[in-house]
Amino acid sequence: DKAPLSKSLLLVPSAISILLTLLFQHYQKFFAYNLQAIKDDFQVWRLVCGRTICLDLKDTFCSSLLIYNFRIFERRYGSRKFSSFLLGAWMLSALFDLLLVEITQYIFGITINSLPSGFLGPVFALFVPFYSSIPRVQVAQVLGHFSITNKTLVYILGLQLLTSGSYIWILALSGLVSGICYNSSILKVHRILCVPSWVAKIFSWTLEPIFSSAEPTNEVRVGMGATVDIQRQQRMELLDRQIMMSQVAQMRRQRQQQGGMINWNRLFPPLRHRHNANYQDRRPSEQDTPPPTEVSEEQVARLMEMGFSRGDALEALRASNNDLNVATNFLLQH
Repeated sequence: DKAPLSKSLLLVPSAISILLTLLFQHYQKFFAYNLQAIKDDFQVWRLVCGRTICLDLKDTFCSSLLIYNFRIFERRYGSRKFSSFLLGAWMLSALFDLLLVEITQYIFGITINSLPSGFLGPVFALFVPFYSSIPRVQVAQVLGHFSITNKTLVYILGLQLLTSGSYIWILALSGLVSGICYNSSILKVHRILCVPSWVAKIFSWTLEPIFSSAEPTNEVRVGMGATVDIQRQQRMELLDRQIMMSQVAQMRRQRQQQGGMINWNRLFPPLRHRHNANYQDRRPSEQDTPPPTEVSEEQVARLMEMGFSRGDALEALRASNNDLNVATNFLLQH
């Protein structure tokens, strides 16, 4: 639910990889990540084919499991921002692949003509936000000293993928560096390498209905999970929500110390009473009306991409003085 891009990356490349391995082996040469052909013969199309489809089923299996675990970022960021991250990481990691190959040849004298194919660079890049933003929850201990957390399995899958090929460390290193560069607020790469809004709208109209899922019913979400893995996932999501609430509380304390504490009851009456039918008859007094604040349309568009209405997005941004993080945290909790 709410992760159509992750589902498409999970199903389409895996299906093509299985078909190439079992039925159409003579077409595998078109999906090889051949650096020599790219540099010498200017076959740029090999970048798209070779860096999208895995030719090794083990790599396909591991990368699919990682994409399934990383779907939480699409739910958190929205499909457009998540696709912008994957696009930026894909382009940056392609550049770093070529640089690392040249550096390896210059320092060690090793000539690398081809690399493992697949959507591996962006997958390794997703480990950067996974390490920095996903909370760590301990679930067990081994020998009384080694902790097993909700993130251990994902790191094990990444290690398995890292050791599946001889030169896959180049893809892993370029992916991690590209993830750091895209996440960095200093380099501002996310403002340059992003999916335009009109492209996002086209894909939302055409492909999203195919890969979207129905929202789970209330009966499914109530109660504990049937397996230990589901219970761990629920515990991780609960802790993630608690961290968001603590960030809002910390922001309130900072505003109070600075003498400018946000009065949510005063500034967010439409959001708090959105389900109250009698609220339409209620009119705020002139004393309770906040002064108008100019709102960035780009930030409004980002909040609308996450599923919020335009009115709620405008109200939240005006109340938070155009602070996108504070507005997002409040909307998520209300």
